[in-house]
Amino acid sequence: MLKLRWSLFLLVGALVLYCGARGFGGEGGVPRLVSKELLTHGKMESVWEVKVPIKGKESLKQLVVLNNRIYAISDKNYVVSLNRHTGSVIFSREIAPAGFPMLGLGRYEDELFSIIGNAIIEINPDSGEEIRSERLAVRATCPAVRNGSNFYVAGVDRRIHCLRSEDKVQLFEAAAENDSIITSIVAEDSFVIFSTEGGNLIRISPDEPRLNWEFLASGGIVGPIIKDGESLFIASEDTNVYKVSIIRGKLDWKYQANAVLDEAPRVTENVVYQYAQQRGLTAIDRESGQGIWELVEGADLLVEWAGKAYVITKEPKLIVMDNNAGKQLYSVNLESISKYVSNVVDSKIYVGDDSGRIACIKPVE
Repeated sequence: MLKLRWSLFLLVGALVLYCGARGFGGEGGVPRLVSKELLTHGKMESVWEVKVPIKGKESLKQLVVLNNRIYAISDKNYVVSLNRHTGSVIFSREIAPAGFPMLGLGRYEDELFSIIGNAIIEINPDSGEEIRSERLAVRATCPAVRNGSNFYVAGVDRRIHCLRSEDKVQLFEAAAENDSIITSIVAEDSFVIFSTEGGNLIRISPDEPRLNWEFLASGGIVGPIIKDGESLFIASEDTNVYKVSIIRGKLDWKYQANAVLDEAPRVTENVVYQYAQQRGLTAIDRESGQGIWELVEGADLLVEWAGKAYVITKEPKLIVMDNNAGKQLYSVNLESISKYVSNVVDSKIYVGDDSGRIACIKPVE
């Protein structure tokens, strides 16, 4: 009898914890991050909601989407990996001591990788356990990338260092002719492309420092290079957004934002979204390079779906823009939100707060 009561106690306790973690509200329950009323007003629905195990003195620092996972990263380097479609936890662990700088989080096939402190760390994506670590000879200036054979790391020495993935032996170095600091790298098996503070956009061969082509913007290139299809999209401090051909390295178009740019664009199938200080968010036609609309209070794109852009503002609130008509449709208050991640893959919106509550919502067609 005692054993039965203990089993029932454990079952009830598990259900209470589960409901709390999933954000199921009600009298005395955990309130939803985005209420049902706001979802209805915004013509959206909840997909899932969770509370990740952020400790009292920690706060949620960042959300990162990679493939079918979403990673919640705390300010103490505690990482929770979630299935982005269901919200179920894949792993939950500290991947670096608190205080260590974590530069980027990437994934290649069956490995996660990041530069933590002054080392490349490779991580098992199913357990979060460290697979291997290799100390770098030089401090990195931007996140590392890799292809099937090599890692590529940009150092403070203004060089790209090509490191063989299996043992991190350096194969070659490459640099811009003007010796500028490297701001971003894109790597595939057939090419490597990097950008610099001097405005260089350079394509080299992946296995040797052989120049394929070079494009030069008038100002430094900021944020990551965005590769989409056969095109590259970059933002420059010269106030322009550029679309450049991967094959030829030639300019397709440039759009002047009339403000110094300090963030990379968001790129979808038909639209390029660019944030600029004092100007807000601008939507640009991907093919023609012509402006579609401007939203001064817009801070970033959350998602694009069915010809509509779901834009977050700094307040924050959600504003839905009609890309075809170039006008605002409606807005929703999101005052409880402090973290979000832009998603250009499907219709799912991911938002969170400092305490570790994370919600996945999506537009209702």
